[in-house]
Amino acid sequence: MPESLKQKTVKGVAWTSLDQVATLGFGFVIGVILARLLSPSDYGLLAMIGVFNAVALAFVNSSFGNALIRKPDMSENDSSTAFYFNIIVGVVMFGVIWLVAPLVSLFYDKPILTQLLRVEGLLLIISSFTIVQDAQLSRALNFKAKMIINVASQVIAGIVAIIAAYRGFGVWSLVVQHIVSGIIRMVLMWVLSSWRPRGRWDKASFGYLWGYGSKMLASALLDTVYGNIYPIVIGKFYSAADLGQYSRARSYASMPATGITNVLQQVTFPVLSRIQDDEERLEHDYRRILRFAVFIVFPVMMGMAALARPLVISMVTDKWIECVPYLQVLCFSLMWFPVHAINLNLLKVKGRSDLFLRLEIIKKTITTVVIIISVPFGIMGICIGAIFTSVFCLVVNTYYTGKFIHVGFFRQMMDMVPTLLASLAMGSVIYFAVMPFDNDIIKLAIGTPLGFLVYLGIAKVFRMPELQEAIDIIHRK
Repeated sequence: MPESLKQKTVKGVAWTSLDQVATLGFGFVIGVILARLLSPSDYGLLAMIGVFNAVALAFVNSSFGNALIRKPDMSENDSSTAFYFNIIVGVVMFGVIWLVAPLVSLFYDKPILTQLLRVEGLLLIISSFTIVQDAQLSRALNFKAKMIINVASQVIAGIVAIIAAYRGFGVWSLVVQHIVSGIIRMVLMWVLSSWRPRGRWDKASFGYLWGYGSKMLASALLDTVYGNIYPIVIGKFYSAADLGQYSRARSYASMPATGITNVLQQVTFPVLSRIQDDEERLEHDYRRILRFAVFIVFPVMMGMAALARPLVISMVTDKWIECVPYLQVLCFSLMWFPVHAINLNLLKVKGRSDLFLRLEIIKKTITTVVIIISVPFGIMGICIGAIFTSVFCLVVNTYYTGKFIHVGFFRQMMDMVPTLLASLAMGSVIYFAVMPFDNDIIKLAIGTPLGFLVYLGIAKVFRMPELQEAIDIIHRK
């Protein structure tokens, strides 16, 4: 890798890592405060409408941002065409959401969902004004600006939500948080990005963007629907409080997995796109990214599973105690998330959105079967079924990676085995070490540093190269 690109990559990872640490950190603190002020039912109500806004937002994104990032000779007309299209789709999808909102309320038998969904739908229009600016910043590897945008929007929106929750606004506090965050993000995107729509709508540009983005859109729609299918099923067959408990568990379990993966995806997609035709370098860098991702994610997930009970009770009180077993099981499911994402990222780099869509169809079919089988066994059965789904999807996702760069399922598993074993050993040590103690704070105070030291010791003893890479990133930020 040329030194200039390598320097940009390391710098990008550093800034994006700082971004994720800050946003996840502030988000975590804000979430804890809100969870103490609000009820599980409040979170359950918002989760019921989450899939509908998420699907509509997928249409707004249309994957045109990724198409712009990937195109080597992006023109002004390309960016402007994407910008105009996103705004049109944003307005249209807001209209759709407005019309279907009463049907959603009828499906769940919750009249309040009509108003909640319609107000949340404003995010569709707001987000449509940021897609191109976001892509421009990513293409330029300007992750410092993206960090400022993400942190500022989250902190300001979080403060507003806390004030609203304290004053008794209930579930509307969460809606206000989303809307304020979207507005702040949009304003800062336009302030910190120099791009403005100076070009015209171009048929050729739209042809390229749609040719790449349409298949990615279909994949995103499938992924969004099935990513939210668990809340749909739980919300339909169980209470809002039950869904709130599940959503809280999934939120905690997904936080480290998705946060770390987002860092790597945002940086590595534009970087790997530049070397997409150099198979040897692509394979080498791909494997390094994969090993580094699991080196960070696996121990965090195992540590969270081991300390789930004291973690939940200490943070959000025992009114959320029912989410503890769900959290422990979901950690074993979501720990594989970065592996899925990085494999799929390769297909995007290669421009094979058709294969991306094919894989999504296969995986979602299996997901449907597993959900149908697991629903009669309750929410815990659904969570356990998610583990089997995740492992099966891992086999599917690695199929084309093996075809393109000869890094298939077994080769990837061999790369991950040292980290997996080290993480399981660390989690076991934590779990048994804190068992004699009754106080939850003491359990956390002992278990957290102990896990860190144990994992660090294993990495040092076995000379795991990812440890040095992590140290280099910290030193060079």
